[in-house]
Amino acid sequence: MKLFKTIRGPRLGTKLMLLGLTLLIVPLFGYRQLVEMERLLIQGQSHAQLLTAEGISTLFNGREDLFNDLPVTIEDFESLYAHPLQNPIRLDGDLADWGEALASELIPFGTDDPTADGNFKLLLGERGGQLHVYMDIRDPDAVYRDPDYLRLDNADHVRLDFIRADGEDGRISITFPGEGVTTAYPMSPDWRFAADGSAISAVQGFLKPTENGHRLEFRLPLNLLGSSRYFGVSFVDVDDPDTRAIVRTTQTLPTAGKESFNLVVLRSPELLNIIQGLGYSGARILVIDAQKRVRAEAGTSMLINRSEADARRFQILRDLFNRVRPVIHFLTTFEEYVPPQGAGPAPDGAADAAIATSLAGNPITIRRSLSETDEVIMAAHPIVSRDSVIGTVVVEQNIDDILSFQRSALEQVVLLSVASLFIVFIALVAFAGRLAWRIRNLRREASRAIDEYGRLRTSFLESEMTAGDEIGDLARSVSNMLSKLHQHNTFLENMPRTLRHEINNPLNTLATSLHNLAEENPDVRDSKYLDSARRGVTRIGSIVQNLADAANLEDSLEAEDMEVVDLDQLLQSYVANCSVAHPDCDFVYRGPGRPVLAEVSDFRIEQLLDKIIDNAIDFHRSDSPIRVQLDTARGACQITVANRGPTLPDQSEGSLFDSMVSHRGPQNRLHFGLGLYVVRIIAEAHGGFVRAMNLTDGSGVAIMVQLPRVESNTATSQERIVPDVRAG
Repeated sequence: MKLFKTIRGPRLGTKLMLLGLTLLIVPLFGYRQLVEMERLLIQGQSHAQLLTAEGISTLFNGREDLFNDLPVTIEDFESLYAHPLQNPIRLDGDLADWGEALASELIPFGTDDPTADGNFKLLLGERGGQLHVYMDIRDPDAVYRDPDYLRLDNADHVRLDFIRADGEDGRISITFPGEGVTTAYPMSPDWRFAADGSAISAVQGFLKPTENGHRLEFRLPLNLLGSSRYFGVSFVDVDDPDTRAIVRTTQTLPTAGKESFNLVVLRSPELLNIIQGLGYSGARILVIDAQKRVRAEAGTSMLINRSEADARRFQILRDLFNRVRPVIHFLTTFEEYVPPQGAGPAPDGAADAAIATSLAGNPITIRRSLSETDEVIMAAHPIVSRDSVIGTVVVEQNIDDILSFQRSALEQVVLLSVASLFIVFIALVAFAGRLAWRIRNLRREASRAIDEYGRLRTSFLESEMTAGDEIGDLARSVSNMLSKLHQHNTFLENMPRTLRHEINNPLNTLATSLHNLAEENPDVRDSKYLDSARRGVTRIGSIVQNLADAANLEDSLEAEDMEVVDLDQLLQSYVANCSVAHPDCDFVYRGPGRPVLAEVSDFRIEQLLDKIIDNAIDFHRSDSPIRVQLDTARGACQITVANRGPTLPDQSEGSLFDSMVSHRGPQNRLHFGLGLYVVRIIAEAHGGFVRAMNLTDGSGVAIMVQLPRVESNTATSQERIVPDVRAG
């Protein structure tokens, strides 16, 4: 048994590390098989799509006539062109989601000075039957619409004029209530008021302020425009918020003889008819000409039969897999994870780079994300005619089936991981619970070793003394510290007795010498220096006696005999004696007028009152009385001594009754803070307590001592302590 007591267990760090090593089994199951299967499926899908794109491209090889129904370059015409948009557009005043290629297609309007107020740059796009408009407006002095005005032309706004489907003129004003969402209204012919007072919900926009103006992004349905597709945009600039007068109007100027620009959507009907029947579920086919313009589009690679909850669940699993895969790959193969060529998600702009590669005559496949939940493989194959590339066919296939397999395998891995983690979690909880229980036991025992006033109750600990980990080291260190503190406190407690013995001997000699000096030299008996020396000796003796009394007080109180005393009679007699002993002070006593019995030591209660009264005399205002009051309640009685004078400093109540603590200031150096300490010791020895507080009106201080009361037949059970501590 002694051998096992000498063996100590492992350290806490070792225990936690051993438990943490069990987590390494989580990512290792089935990862290699999952990697190889994913690579095989992605490569097979990429090859199949490239063959599909090659087969479609053969339908257009040599058909240059299908690509000549639009101008070779946009600069040959003055019409406004709506470029086909590949991605969904978010109305946020930002051009990033339009694509890098279209960022250079902004057309400037206004004066030749690009910094002139009111100029703007325009870009049009088309997607899903919606016309998207992006405007970069230069206007340093923005004036937003005031909702108190009915007129709509007295603030910055954008005007749209077009020919409606019924052949009538259409007018829409896009107003700016401020940063953020814009509001569109159908307008009267004079562009002053809304035609019917209601906004057009189909026209949505967003305004984003910039350092030198605004960025406006809005969209409207193409079916608002007639077959002629006449469309014009104007920016109306208002710079003075007081006059709200129109400063200038910048518009898209058409050629002579036209009322507005002709809107051209870059699509080829004949190409669209050819590929219309080639699309299939989850696939998107695009025909792009040599100028990178989408001439025809069929199908969609976005899956529409997937619920929103499933899409969110799949995305969570995908994000989890993408985060942990590099770590698992490295732990499994000790190699850095690199996505396989043609199978990893494509970076931003990779689709445009793939199209450029195909237009250069090289077939290509890449993998890219369309949204948070849809990922596709993109295959591009060139269309040739007479040894030159006239376009390319792009086939985008959603790879949700492959990703579903990937997710299914991942779910199995996650299931095993969760089970393993759950087991480890239970083990860690049990270990942490045991650890916390040990620490709490040690904390409780260490807390009980010292009372609320800092006195040691024990000199050693018992809990965790034989433990071999850090908690055992801590317990032994604390126990050793308590032992040393106990020795030091014993030395301090015995010091007043030793000092009294050592100091009294030279004090007696000094007092005798002063007496003999006065007897031998009658001329110096009345000397002020001799009187001062005598008073000094007396003060030193008093100080030493007080220190010894305070040190012996607790021991003497344990052997003190208690008896039932009428506190009302005791206080009446005590206050009367105080009036005789201190004729310069006015004492007032108020009691219940009936016996108040308590089991106390009358000598100690008087000693307690002496200390409180001494404090009250030292601090009371000369023209105010010192009030002593006795109140009673069921099971308790309260003695209150109140005086007018200086109040207690802030946050002094916690240390006021501690030993060797004085708040008298540097001018009272002979007071060592033992008086109120004696009061507390006596009150606690009688089963009561003491507290000090400032008077409610801030004119002085009250010290209240509460003691247990012995019930008598005359006591009323409904009494409550409601002391009046206003000191008169």
